[in-house]
Amino acid sequence: MSLSHTAAEYMLSDALLPDPSSSRAKGLRLELPSDRLLKFVTVGLPLCLVSLAFAREFSAGSQISCFSPTNFTGKQSAYTDTACWDSLIHHGFDAEGHAVTKSLWALKVFPYSLLVVAVLMYLPYLLWRYAAAPALHSDLLFIIDELDKSYNRSVRLVQHMKKVQQASAEPEQFWEEYERARRERYFEFPLLERYLTCKQHAHALAFIYILRNLLLLLFLAATCLYLVFLHLNIFFQDEFSCSIKTGLLQAEPHIPPLIPCKVVFFSVFQLISVSIGSIYVLLIPVVIYNALQLCQWDKGLLSVYEMLPAFDLLSRRMLTCPLNDLNVILLFLRANISEVTSFSRLNAVSALREATANKEDIDTVIDFMTLLAGLETTKPKH
Repeated sequence: MSLSHTAAEYMLSDALLPDPSSSRAKGLRLELPSDRLLKFVTVGLPLCLVSLAFAREFSAGSQISCFSPTNFTGKQSAYTDTACWDSLIHHGFDAEGHAVTKSLWALKVFPYSLLVVAVLMYLPYLLWRYAAAPALHSDLLFIIDELDKSYNRSVRLVQHMKKVQQASAEPEQFWEEYERARRERYFEFPLLERYLTCKQHAHALAFIYILRNLLLLLFLAATCLYLVFLHLNIFFQDEFSCSIKTGLLQAEPHIPPLIPCKVVFFSVFQLISVSIGSIYVLLIPVVIYNALQLCQWDKGLLSVYEMLPAFDLLSRRMLTCPLNDLNVILLFLRANISEVTSFSRLNAVSALREATANKEDIDTVIDFMTLLAGLETTKPKH
């Protein structure tokens, strides 16, 4: 056996991928990077800011400061602050002089409303985790394994072709047999292609992904509208008039009818609401972009695998509407590209193919590896 044939065997044996390890199943990412960023910001931001609000409340003690009359004792002033904080009702007069009241209870429940916002923002993630992630995990494992196996089958086919070519007495007959096998699709990968075609006609993952983004968009818009409502109705009124002449104190003559009070933490609530509202408004285009990703095919990944013989899913089948499960799987394959071992090797072969002078002589990775194996550098052209 010649030195070139021995070197070719070593090259082909090294080209084979090792068996996948069990860590691949644990390392799969079932969230896109943009979705993960949205989850951390939309859920973590209100939780972080509400913790600051609660810390401010516990450290400052009383949340309002009322200007009690000078004849009030310390206990009476403390009672006034507590009673006005419990009621949080502003007593005023309209343009005609009629007494009107306005509830400011939204200030008291504002930190708790942020907790509700955080829970609502977490619901789309829970929907995706329990309704779509298990099926997506199985699909990704199967497709990644089949892509790597397709690459290995191609390498083993090259090894077999090398042996057949060495034993063939007529090289022209060998190339004719090779071309006929390609035309009759003997090299195709029916299981993987049919599975991808089946996913092209399914819409469960696409529906859940669109629903997740729509729910997130709805909750973001509802939160922004809620903050706008608070600003227009409450967050510009840091002072209010409180009445403690109720119950047993109603007949006390030395108690004034109205006591002016000021909300101590008013600026903190304003800062929190403006921060959340502005960031959520900036996140709305990101959510829309995530949903619109399904409106076009991601052909970059599978186009590399079209170098394999008879693997032409893109050119023959990927012509329908992209709103289906196959497009969702392609997006997550792109996010898990580090787990697809064969992609990096085929990508390198693709780069070498582009740099080759006689590009018409190299149609698939089989042809390129055949050249590496020391076979003839040209074959009959049709």
